Amino acid sequence: MTRYLIVILLLITSIGRAQRSVEQFPRAVLMVDSSVTLTFDEGTISNQRPTQVIIYALPNSNTTAQTFGKKIKPGDDWHFDIQHIGAQTKFIRATDNSKNYIVVYAENNLKSWPSWRRNHQQADSLINVLISEVYLKYKSLQPEIVLCAHSGGGSLIFGYINANPVLPPFIKRIGFLDATYAYETEKHQAKLKNWLSNQSNSLQVISYNDSVVVYNGKPLVSPTGGTWYRSKLMANDLQKLKKKETATFLEWNNRQGNVHLLLIKNPEAKIYHTVLVEKNGFIHAILNGTPYASKNYQFWAERAYESFILE
Repeated sequence: MTRYLIVILLLITSIGRAQRSVEQFPRAVLMVDSSVTLTFDEGTISNQRPTQVIIYALPNSNTTAQTFGKKIKPGDDWHFDIQHIGAQTKFIRATDNSKNYIVVYAENNLKSWPSWRRNHQQADSLINVLISEVYLKYKSLQPEIVLCAHSGGGSLIFGYINANPVLPPFIKRIGFLDATYAYETEKHQAKLKNWLSNQSNSLQVISYNDSVVVYNGKPLVSPTGGTWYRSKLMANDLQKLKKKETATFLEWNNRQGNVHLLLIKNPEAKIYHTVLVEKNGFIHAILNGTPYASKNYQFWAERAYESFILE
C-alpha cells in the first residue's frame, strides 16, 4: 500500500519557539496526486517527556491557516476566527507541560474529507497509510496517537476505522467535534467497543442539536443525518453508559471514565457547529478525562486561550 504514498518534505527554517505563524511549520505533501498536505506543529520536543501526536482532520471548506487561526483584521476571512486550534494547542501545552503535544493538520485539495474519500479509490486504505506514516515519523518517541476532527473531518476518522479490523494499540484517544455524520452501527459499533475495552483508550464526542435548525427555509440536516442523531446512536450502541441531563446538556459516561459524549441542547435552534469548537472544544476533547480536565478553562464558556492567539 505504501506505493500509493509519496512524501515531499518542504524544508522550512525557524521551527520551534521562534515560530510565529502556521506558514513557518514544516509540511508534507502526500499521495501520488499530491492531494493531501500535512502541517506539523511540533512545539518544543523533549525526549524526556511522553509524546502525544494529535492528527486533526480539517473541517469542510477550511484551510490549515484558517483552522490554526489568528487575530482578524478588517478584510480578513471570517474562517480565521472560528476554531483557533493553534491557540488552543498552546493553551494545552501551557496547562500540561509534562508531555510533548504535537498537532498534525490534515488538509486535502478538495477541502472536504467526505468528497476526498468519494474521489479516491481505496480511500480508506490510503488514510490508513497516512496515519501509519505519521506514527512512523515519531516512532522513536513512542507516541500516543490521537485522532481528532471537526465537521466533515470526522470522515477521515471513520475511514481509518473502516480500514482496520482492530484499531492499533498506538491509537489512544479519538475526539469528534460535531463530526459524527458518518457513524454507522454496522461498521463502527463493534470496533469502537473493542477498542474501548482497554481503559487507557478514550473516546470524546461533542455535538449539538442540529436537528431543529432551519437554514434558508430548509432543515439543516435530514432527520437521521446530523450529529445529534448520529451521536445519540453511538451512545446507544456503546451500551452500559450512564446518561445525565441538565438544562444545557445531555451527557453519557461509562463507569471506567474513558467514554464521554456531550450533546448541547438547542432550544433556540441556533447553529453551533463551529461555536462548540471555539468555546474551548478542542481543549476539552484533548484534556477531558485527564487530571487537567477543566483546569483554567470550562467547555461552552469564554475562550480560555485568547492570550495565545497570534496576530
